[in-house]
Amino acid sequence: MGLHLRSFVTTTKPQPSLNHNLKSVPLVLTGNNLLDVRRALIAGEAIELSSSPVRNVSWVHLDGTEDHQRRLRAGAVAAAHNEKVLIIADSRNPTGQRQFASQIHGAVTVENVDMRDLVTFGEGLDLASPDILQHVASFATTVMTNTGANNLVGRVATLKAGRERRPASPAEAAAVRLVESPTYGAIADVLVEIGQEQGVRPHRPAIFRGAMRMLKSCADCPDLSPADAAVQERERSRLIGRPLAKRTVGSTLLLKGLEADTAVILDPGDMDRRHLYVAMTRGAKKLVICSRTSRLTPV
Repeated sequence: MGLHLRSFVTTTKPQPSLNHNLKSVPLVLTGNNLLDVRRALIAGEAIELSSSPVRNVSWVHLDGTEDHQRRLRAGAVAAAHNEKVLIIADSRNPTGQRQFASQIHGAVTVENVDMRDLVTFGEGLDLASPDILQHVASFATTVMTNTGANNLVGRVATLKAGRERRPASPAEAAAVRLVESPTYGAIADVLVEIGQEQGVRPHRPAIFRGAMRMLKSCADCPDLSPADAAVQERERSRLIGRPLAKRTVGSTLLLKGLEADTAVILDPGDMDRRHLYVAMTRGAKKLVICSRTSRLTPV
């Protein structure tokens, strides 16, 4: 596990005085020497990124200007067609992880095993509810990028009242059918049509696909509630595991045990020593670290 190419990262151990001479120790980030990184972190040594002389360890300096854009560009690091990239974000901010996935081309999130958003969608799904379209549209905005789902309810009301001169889009026509005749199949049609609109893609495919299977299960078995079907999908997901996409965004907890060709660490300053070590060992060929300072001193 870890970088197989030879690279160096300098470690420095802070001294009590601010005017001390720092002792530099070169470390080799290869499969045989990653234990040296772990020992350095445990010993309280800092990791100096700016002195790395090799290409497979890159430091992206966050200087307070366009930091978000710099992280997005780091997450979009070039990768060969058969290579995979893990993008490691702040574990305390799942919403931020999803935001990065929605803004980095081709990136998706790795979901927590509890698949909370899928279960919540199932628990709130009621064919008899007058707000069913709002519930479906709100769900669509959480799993797909660039949707116009927030405007869908208003458009449907206008279309049904005959006040709209612009013809209905396929997604709007499917939404009208759902409102007029609520079925699980009609809900699936709305989600599919939204997903086929220009510029839209599922950045949370595990939740999206789980919802589609949940709706099919409910359509095939009238006695099965959406809440129970969602739980079944959650348990199914636990059994089959989490496939790795081309670009996957998650936290160290969610990505532990997974390895890709490249690892991109977006927020090392928010990690402790254990999590930083896990993050640094997710990339087999390349490591990209975004930070405000070249010296990482995790607690």
